[in-house]
Amino acid sequence: MAKNEKQFVEEITPMEVDFAQWYTDVITKTELVDYAPIKGFMVIRPNGFALWEKIRDYADNLFKETGHKNMYFPLLIPESLLNKEAEHVEGFAPEVAWVTQGGNKALEERLAVRPTSETIICQMYSKWLTSYRQLPYLYNQWNSVVRWEKSTRPFLRTSEFLWQEGHTIHETKEEAVAETLQQLETYRKVAEDLMAMPVIVGQKSESEKFAGADATYTIEAMMHDGKALQSGTSHFLGQHFTKAFDITFSDREGNLAHPYHTSWGISTRLIGGLIMVHSDNRGLVIPPKMATTQVVIVPIAANKGGVMEVVDKAAAELKAKGISVNVDDRDGYSPGYKFNDAEMHGIPVRLEIGPKDIEKNQALAFRRDELTKSEVSLDNIADTVKELLDDIQINMYNKAKKYRDERTYAANNMDEFIDIIENKKGFAKVMWKDNAENEAKIKALTGATIRVIPFEQENLGDKCFYSGEKADHMVIFAKAY
Repeated sequence: MAKNEKQFVEEITPMEVDFAQWYTDVITKTELVDYAPIKGFMVIRPNGFALWEKIRDYADNLFKETGHKNMYFPLLIPESLLNKEAEHVEGFAPEVAWVTQGGNKALEERLAVRPTSETIICQMYSKWLTSYRQLPYLYNQWNSVVRWEKSTRPFLRTSEFLWQEGHTIHETKEEAVAETLQQLETYRKVAEDLMAMPVIVGQKSESEKFAGADATYTIEAMMHDGKALQSGTSHFLGQHFTKAFDITFSDREGNLAHPYHTSWGISTRLIGGLIMVHSDNRGLVIPPKMATTQVVIVPIAANKGGVMEVVDKAAAELKAKGISVNVDDRDGYSPGYKFNDAEMHGIPVRLEIGPKDIEKNQALAFRRDELTKSEVSLDNIADTVKELLDDIQINMYNKAKKYRDERTYAANNMDEFIDIIENKKGFAKVMWKDNAENEAKIKALTGATIRVIPFEQENLGDKCFYSGEKADHMVIFAKAY
């Protein structure tokens, strides 16, 4: 290995040695993010923001396909509004940042920097809504929120983060529940179809649900270290907020009624999930649908006659097929340096084209997901590479799912449970009798929480693994980010 090739590998701490440092090395050395001057805040650099744009654009298109429209609501929320829904404000109070002064003047009322927007949005809905004929309200906003976190890590948990928050109101409970589940399915598509990140879909326990919700639904993914990442949530809020904010409408019988409310969101923490599900000790591994550059072409002996002509022709053919391409013809860098640079940044496919390849009418294709090379004909190269990218997308999903499934273990008693959480470092699936007190005891003892009550249930027995009582359902416990 040449010196300039080796330096890339050595710059990243192996995940087996220190997973947290590995993650930090990957996100900083690939210039996804940098630390801001304020503790807990991050600067999302172009490489990182490009990933967020992929998520944002894909999700936004799905929202609009189901009739949702984007709006924007204020950053600051009067304290009196935040206090209107008691359970909600209690849940967020420790994380709220407050504005107490405007210019040189002390404010008469504190203003919260939005931790979420239910309260300000409900205030406006109460102003606008009069009749059932206006319903449903299908609105979403893309913004940032601030939650003053004690312990932060870029993308995964920061004091400010980017997200979308949908807030809809409906005439009937049935319509609102259907909306909640529809958006959960949207999030599954974002995670699995776009990001190749397998998720477990289901409901949160009472202890883990959103403050002020009747029910919270979630998608949960397993990271390389066996921890869970809550990757998107959708909340059925019932009439908690619509009653607190006196949102009423004239129903079909002419009576005043309160609508039913939903909220749902995904955030930049998905980028952290993308990294911790797919990437390796060489750097990022990006699914083709998420990659801003899907193919990099590295000319070998570019100064020799005919090489750049063939490279440019191949690049043009790929672009004509809708494939994003970069030709790395930088002067002063060896092919080995360029190879490792592309690998570190997770570019799905690398094509090497030199004089010997041209003689054979071929290119060497390197796939980042498997770290393997193959010879591909220059004839119809765009079709060949498109098939390769499709295969990489599917393979990355299947690899991640296999990894998760192999590290998900059934536990029949507390000894087996602790072994899974502490030693095997994976997901524990158990039969469970709903009991918030027992849930809290397990969390205090092991740090594991109920991540999800899966929609797809397995019958592992009749009794709760912890209490011995008749079980209500199967749940997934894990430590989480």
